[in-house]
Amino acid sequence: MTRPLVVPPGVAPVVLPADVPAPVRRRLEEAGTLLPPFTDAHVHLGLVDPAPLRARGVAAVHDLGWIPRVIADLAADPALPRVAFAGAFLTAPGGYPSDRSWAPAGAVEEIGDPSAAAAAVDRQVDAGASFVKVALHGTAGPVPDDATLAAVVERAHARGRDVVAHAEGPGQAARAFGAGVDRLAHAPFSERLPDALLAAMAAGGTTRSPMTWVSTLDIHGWGDPTPEHEVALDNVARFAVAGGRVRYGTDLGNGPLPVGLNARELAALATAGLGRRSLLAALVGDDPPAGLVSFVPGPAPARTDDGHVHAAWLARATVLDLADLRDPGFVPPTPDLPTDVPTDLPTETGGTA
Repeated sequence: MTRPLVVPPGVAPVVLPADVPAPVRRRLEEAGTLLPPFTDAHVHLGLVDPAPLRARGVAAVHDLGWIPRVIADLAADPALPRVAFAGAFLTAPGGYPSDRSWAPAGAVEEIGDPSAAAAAVDRQVDAGASFVKVALHGTAGPVPDDATLAAVVERAHARGRDVVAHAEGPGQAARAFGAGVDRLAHAPFSERLPDALLAAMAAGGTTRSPMTWVSTLDIHGWGDPTPEHEVALDNVARFAVAGGRVRYGTDLGNGPLPVGLNARELAALATAGLGRRSLLAALVGDDPPAGLVSFVPGPAPARTDDGHVHAAWLARATVLDLADLRDPGFVPPTPDLPTDVPTDLPTETGGTA
């Protein structure tokens, strides 16, 4: 078997099925490194052509806002990454993104009170949603009041679903945490969060679990960092030091982002202090899709202490279906790499790191 990186606690190493032929195992060993499958935890498939995603390293996606029936149809397409989705954005009447031209009818549900919030959550879950998303964009219009936000969280948790929040504007990230929101769709970028709040988010408590952040750092400038990028980077760095859980996510569909693994996003996470194990944990998460693996051509970088080198290497991944490896004639692919992914990385013989 191709030898994977040493994986962090909770991330299972790749074990090939026993019936994968020996010649296929040898070709994989010689050609690259197998790792668990990677997830982009923030996309909007309705705004992109998702066809290249698997070839460019994304095995699964979390769609965080679109028309539920459209996303459910995409989730049924075996050629695409595995899709978990939130369904429609839940927002206050007139709130973000109800006024955005890119949000078609059905992609947004307005919730004006707790009963409307509970009913909207039920509709998303009944349509197949794995989680629900609430918009707390305080600088773009009205946001759900405290009672309505509490109703979203209470109903979603009663239905066994986490709540993801778009928290933007002063105080909104803290408000989401206080309401019991499970995940922030973006690393906070509106303000520098206090260390005490970061520690509380990372630790959770007796009444709630720790909060997870989805990175989405590259949307702040798309390679030309803005002040919001610097705020988000600082928050992520301190959140990670506090033990906070960060997941890789790009907000694919928001501006000129690559359709596939984003080398700039991974590099930004490395700049925030995530090393090789933390980067892998951010990419894999706790819900990797069964039957798929990541394949990175070439051995892993020799420098185990350099997150930037590993970020660039991981961005070269493609996705393999374990069922295909049972064909004795299977040959590892050469991924269609984006032009900003380096290929001249220092490596260590044997695909280990």
